[in-house]
Amino acid sequence: MSVGRQIRAGRGLLKWSAATLAEKAGLTRDTINKIEDEAVQPREGTMKDIVRVFDENGVEFTDNYGVRLKPQGVEVLVGHEGLCRFFDSVYEHMSKHGGTIMVTGVDENDFSEHLGEYSPVHVKRMTKLTQERKDIKVLSLIKEGDTNYVCSDYAEYRWLPSKLFEPVPFYIFGDKLAIMSFQTIPTPTIVVHNIPAITHAYKKQFEALWNMSKDPSAK
Repeated sequence: MSVGRQIRAGRGLLKWSAATLAEKAGLTRDTINKIEDEAVQPREGTMKDIVRVFDENGVEFTDNYGVRLKPQGVEVLVGHEGLCRFFDSVYEHMSKHGGTIMVTGVDENDFSEHLGEYSPVHVKRMTKLTQERKDIKVLSLIKEGDTNYVCSDYAEYRWLPSKLFEPVPFYIFGDKLAIMSFQTIPTPTIVVHNIPAITHAYKKQFEALWNMSKDPSAK
């Protein structure tokens, strides 16, 4: 299957016309038609826009020019771009709804390294948001002895005993649970669950860990 046929198959799954895809991707219908007819090869930026639109609407491209509906309730994000997209979704959710973020297994060096220049941008906007909205709390569990409090302007840190700490963060906000690995290729891999029952179970685990953790500022 070619890229053109892959795009056409994706439209078929969503029952979209070429005009609908073009509008959602910010392209012209003529561009979509030419790509599907293999009259032109899509530019990298154009293809990213098309893939993004399909992804946001529950369709993903697979190896060997395949296409399929994404598993319901689960999303996998990878690499620098995926990590940035994840934190964009966190910021958007908290901007609209407020609430509490719970995160454990945190090594801030991992986040800073893989976010790169995006890291201070996210920290700055979250700091501003928590100043504007008083209904936001960010609770972060780090390894006992770690003093890298990058997000201290808006997050409350506690030390988790070393024997209980694993550098595999899980991140809870709203009804979503993200489990992250920085040991994969590509790095990182983020599996986002939008299944309330699973998220609720992890919230209970987090609360138990939080209650046994230490306040680094306590003497």
